[in-house]
Amino acid sequence: MRERWVETVVGLAVLAIAAAFLVYALGVRGAGRGSGGYVLIARFDQAGGLAPGASVRVAGVKVGAVSAVTLDPKTYLAVARLELDPSIRLPADSTAKIGTDGLLGGPHVSIAPGGAPEDLKANGEIENTQGAVDLFGLIGQVIRPRPGEAAPAGAEAPGP
Repeated sequence: MRERWVETVVGLAVLAIAAAFLVYALGVRGAGRGSGGYVLIARFDQAGGLAPGASVRVAGVKVGAVSAVTLDPKTYLAVARLELDPSIRLPADSTAKIGTDGLLGGPHVSIAPGGAPEDLKANGEIENTQGAVDLFGLIGQVIRPRPGEAAPAGAEAPGP
């Protein structure tokens, strides 16, 4: 009888710890949302796995998060909705690009501020964008160029 009591207590402790981890994970995931920031839109030709919750950075500092990524059915561009800290005002000619944290890191949006005197307004659009770079596609082009394309400098021409 005593063994069953110990098993029950250990089982309840495991469930309590799992519930605590779940609450923590949901709290971290939702952090930064609904902070009263303003929204900007950016359109990319290649989203590269960008998903809601990805960070938005200026000079490497997190200033917001991606709240949604959808496909525009008319232009077939990925439309990212960016929620930014209200204290950060970006010039109208700023540039947004999708980058990654190292080779295996997740994608994020990096914004390079421009020099325009006017700022982007809430619900405005960042016109200058650069989509994600397909690293494996680039490596594949260097290793195995398509027929009719010139081989990169220093690469040997294929034999007969």
